[in-house]
Amino acid sequence: MSYQHLLVAVDLTEECDPVIKRAMKLAEPTQATVSLVHIVEPMAMAFGGDVPMDLSQLQQQQFDQAKERMDRLYAKYPSIKRGDSHLKYGQPRQEIHQLAKEQACDLIVVGSHGRHGLALLLGSTANDVLHGAPCDVLAVRLQTKE
Repeated sequence: MSYQHLLVAVDLTEECDPVIKRAMKLAEPTQATVSLVHIVEPMAMAFGGDVPMDLSQLQQQQFDQAKERMDRLYAKYPSIKRGDSHLKYGQPRQEIHQLAKEQACDLIVVGSHGRHGLALLLGSTANDVLHGAPCDVLAVRLQTKE
């Protein structure tokens, strides 16, 4: 089965490189489009939604930092077009699923740690995206540095 549009969910750390490289390798034979997406979660979600202070300035800084990191990825992977990539606020699963539908993506590519404990929480986005996805999902196993 050949894919035409791959949506790569990135966390903007060095660990996303193998995920992007795998997607680009899959896309190469058919010259499929590769789009990146990074979701900035609302800070209030991390605190259970009830925060007694205004986090908008911190949230904007977080978004600006994510934009800078995305710019570095564009420099590193020039074949990925800015117009095909997205930086969004929200809950990762919902935003990734919605974007995959809107962009008619036929494969979502995510990184997966497959760890336990605290690291399991950090890697839970891959598991979350898998459930209810509007298309195929590829979980690229990330190497743990021990």
